[in-house]
Amino acid sequence: MIKIAIDAMGGDYAPKEQVEGSMKAVKMIDDIELTLYGDETEIRKYLTDETRIHIVQSDGVISMGEKDPIGAIRGNRKSSMALALSSVRENENDAVVSSGATQALIAGAHILVGRMKQMKRTAIAPLIPNVKGTSTIILDAGGNLEIKPEFMVQQAYFATVYSKEVLGVENPRIGLLNIGTEPGKGRELDKEVSLLFEANDKINFVGNVEPKDILDPPCDILISDGFTMNIAMKTIEGTAKGMGKILKTELKKGILGKLGMLLSARNLKNFKYRMASDEIGGAMIYGLRGVVVKAQGSSKSNGFYNGIRQAATIVRNDVVNKVQAILESEVL
Repeated sequence: MIKIAIDAMGGDYAPKEQVEGSMKAVKMIDDIELTLYGDETEIRKYLTDETRIHIVQSDGVISMGEKDPIGAIRGNRKSSMALALSSVRENENDAVVSSGATQALIAGAHILVGRMKQMKRTAIAPLIPNVKGTSTIILDAGGNLEIKPEFMVQQAYFATVYSKEVLGVENPRIGLLNIGTEPGKGRELDKEVSLLFEANDKINFVGNVEPKDILDPPCDILISDGFTMNIAMKTIEGTAKGMGKILKTELKKGILGKLGMLLSARNLKNFKYRMASDEIGGAMIYGLRGVVVKAQGSSKSNGFYNGIRQAATIVRNDVVNKVQAILESEVL
């Protein structure tokens, strides 16, 4: 049985959506057992089915707007997030799923779960939909604003294993986000990373990828430093929302526009569904000794369920140990 810790108090809509997502998860996934960390009184307001669900009382919640995430984790080891993370370190659970504050979760994961010995930097790696109807792994999404080229090689190893074992991609292709596709483009960091990727037979490197191709990439994994990738991701998110508003405004103009909106309602709904973060689940924090999945702070029950499903798949396919084996072979 896969045991997963749930930070039931982290997120914009906690604990309601976390509890409802957890109940859906045990109904849909046969080999999981969940422990919800949080205010038991609040949790029980929404918990109508305790099948394979346990509750551990916590004391306090780390705020979504926490300005000192390290201090918050160290100063409140009884919070729902800290208790959930500590349970993985103590081998009480195999994974953690949280919608809590991102920086607090990353800090807490470093302190309470710990980084893999050979992994020099962790990375947060969400999935984004692409035009082919599948998902692209994006990293680093903001965990490391500055990074050394050799550390990005380790992150590429992790992403490759994840893509194979969780997404079912047979030979994952890796692209480097850059200002041009030609070899030798970009900063010194980009040039060094490109050379390291090309020389590494464990990495299926397809070359540089321009930002305009992020939603239609020639790769399964797209990598850059955290600063660059975070800007790129937020640009895509803002553009998608803006284009949606423009389209909605235009379709409301005149009789023909309203008729077009009525006729295309199903297509617009399908578009919204494909772009919804709830359908993806969350972002795994790469490089830890245990499995930690960051679900969206605004996750509703279905999004949180998908985060749990994702965590279970990662554990079931032994992703962490398979990455560890690759890292250890590099040392030998």
